Amino acid sequence: MRIDKEKIKKLFPNLAAELESNAMSYSINSVRTDVDTGEKVSTKFFKGYNPDVIDFIRRCDTDKQAEEIIKFLETRGEITVSHANKIRKQLKDKGVRSFGSKKENAYYLKHGGYG
Repeated sequence: MRIDKEKIKKLFPNLAAELESNAMSYSINSVRTDVDTGEKVSTKFFKGYNPDVIDFIRRCDTDKQAEEIIKFLETRGEITVSHANKIRKQLKDKGVRSFGSKKENAYYLKHGGYG
């Protein structure tokens, strides 16, 4: 069955707009027929990587959100009191963006060699 673009736009306007926008598109860097080789390459960038307090802070929009992250990680013992205090001082003096630009949604997918 063949259908033209204009008919699709009339029948499915939202779908047509989504398809034309490329908002959810991902580039394909290569194609591999060997599954094991493909898996090794596709997971190399962030393999074994565990986000730290700064990674979490870079997802925050406000200083208050960043303070909640610091308190949470400090309470769990994932950062020391000393480290937490240093981070709090920087947060108070320079603000949340002093830790780096905001990490967007799907950051690790976009920058990890996956998309």
